[in-house]
Amino acid sequence: MILIKALLLFLLAFCQSDAGEVLLTHIATRLAKTPITNGNFQQEKRLKILRKPLISTGIFTYDQSRGVIWKTLTPVASLLLLNDTHLLTGQGEQAVPAALGKVFKAMLGGDLNQLSDGFSITGSDQKSSWQLELKPKDELLKKIISSIMLSGDNELRFLVIQETGGNLTRIKFDKITHPTLLTSEQEADFDRLSP
Repeated sequence: MILIKALLLFLLAFCQSDAGEVLLTHIATRLAKTPITNGNFQQEKRLKILRKPLISTGIFTYDQSRGVIWKTLTPVASLLLLNDTHLLTGQGEQAVPAALGKVFKAMLGGDLNQLSDGFSITGSDQKSSWQLELKPKDELLKKIISSIMLSGDNELRFLVIQETGGNLTRIKFDKITHPTLLTSEQEADFDRLSP
């Protein structure tokens, strides 16, 4: 009886994992996949210690080989640069967990299949939209993030990050474009990241 239960649990876990990968593959076929993606964002950060959310707006650039430029324009200008291994802000440079670097690359680059390595995935795929919920497998990431919700159409449109401490971040993406080359300003920003 114990062997049968163990086998059933294994099959259930395998089927859920397989279903998550099928869902990712299906959604990924709908997403624009280009080496460069630019767009605007509006970010709402809800902190447990504050009554009102912190709202910021800005622009982002994703480059398949170089990483992500995240420029906040309002209310306070700031720059965040991220690649697979490093994060650079006004406070300096630091290493990032590999799983986190992959998340941004997968989300903004439309390569969702990368997510199955680091996350348990559930979701839905409708005719005009899709939604995914990601639960981290990586122990370090589990200490920071309890879940990530993604939704969109042929682009990622919304991202919600629920932190383990109760804080919540909602990001809306719009005015998304796919240029063929980086601007000289974007090139200079990426050059600031360590190789």
